[in-house]
Amino acid sequence: MTAFPKTVLAVAVAGFSLAAQAETVTIATVNNGDMIRMQALTDDFTEKNPDIELEWVTLEENILRQRVTTDIATKGGQYDVLTIGTYEVPIWGAQGWLEPLAFDDSYDVDDILPSIRDGLTVDDSLYGVPFYGESSFTMYRKDLFEAAGLEMPDAPTWDFIMDAARQTADPDNEVYGICLRGKPGWGENMAFLTAMANSYGARWFDMDWNPQFDSDAWKATLTDYVTLMNEVGPPGASSNGFNENLALFQTGKCAMWIDATSAGSGVTSSDSTVADQVGFALAPDKGLGKRGNWLWAWALAVPTGTDAKDSAMKFVQWATSKEYLQLVADSEGWSQVPPGSRTSLYENPEYQEVPFADMTMQSINAANPSEPTVDEVPYVGVQFVAIPEFQGIGQSVGQQFAAALAGTSTVEEALENAQNLTEREMKRAGYPK
Repeated sequence: MTAFPKTVLAVAVAGFSLAAQAETVTIATVNNGDMIRMQALTDDFTEKNPDIELEWVTLEENILRQRVTTDIATKGGQYDVLTIGTYEVPIWGAQGWLEPLAFDDSYDVDDILPSIRDGLTVDDSLYGVPFYGESSFTMYRKDLFEAAGLEMPDAPTWDFIMDAARQTADPDNEVYGICLRGKPGWGENMAFLTAMANSYGARWFDMDWNPQFDSDAWKATLTDYVTLMNEVGPPGASSNGFNENLALFQTGKCAMWIDATSAGSGVTSSDSTVADQVGFALAPDKGLGKRGNWLWAWALAVPTGTDAKDSAMKFVQWATSKEYLQLVADSEGWSQVPPGSRTSLYENPEYQEVPFADMTMQSINAANPSEPTVDEVPYVGVQFVAIPEFQGIGQSVGQQFAAALAGTSTVEEALENAQNLTEREMKRAGYPK
């Protein structure tokens, strides 16, 4: 039998003891580029916190929402950190499903952009902190616009966008005039279409909570969307969400893409074959005073009942701190830093050189969740309605509108079905309350 020096045995025992005592923090997150990058950089966290092990559950957006909603509503306890958004945080915080967040003074909560922080706060308590914040804007190929003799305005109209899409399309060479979300989901196609509808003068509900899909404004919105996508959009668009359209744009197949401002880092990254040809403009309007842009944050939150609360809080603080932004900048460059979360980022001269930084802030500032529509509404939320019932209703309406895009129903049928199912669900939920 081999004899080991006592010092070696002591080190081995200490290492085994530390591993045995390590607490596991399970993180549910979305498969967006910023979140995947975060996983690659977590050695920085584990080196500073050797008593904490991180376990990742990375999911597609719709599946993530289903899993975390089911888990927290049933108190399943599968996750210690949740990646959720501006829709869920205030509702779940008010229901007591989330822990109020508290960090040390170095975190600087006041540095979080006010409009983003307000959307994650309930009764003066913060229940989620933004990994990144976003609005939406127009991304376009400057070379294709120049070839067509077009110049993108900083604040385009929908009429200009539709005309430009037709002029820049070259389907024979797999270049499509515009790429837009078509995948069904309240946070997928309905995020885009609700924001677009706001600019057309449409709304989900009137002041008495009556659904409004039978309005002329919704018909105009969905008709223009389906017509444009069928004429100059990519094939199979009803299956395309954020990641699919990002891949299309990066490979040069989209003349324009209207989507999240967080896509700026992806379309200008080394993965993009058109990185040096991308321009940015505000989301379009219809001349009615509202733009087709949204306001959102992918936030990290800690569910009540977790048995790793302190460790989860430490991770959330690390992942959303100023120091993390600097870590990304040092390893990947300033253009890859998670955007839209902190005032200090937009005051940083180095970040101000990033081509989409200024347009991101303009877009965030253009969104008003308290007054999202042309006509008055009883709800808040730009691309969603901040009521618990919206998640299910939005999913169902998204399926109807995806069917219209795919050609398995007409625009009129989709709107009629959306009206009927929304009326039914709102009555079942007891509205008006």
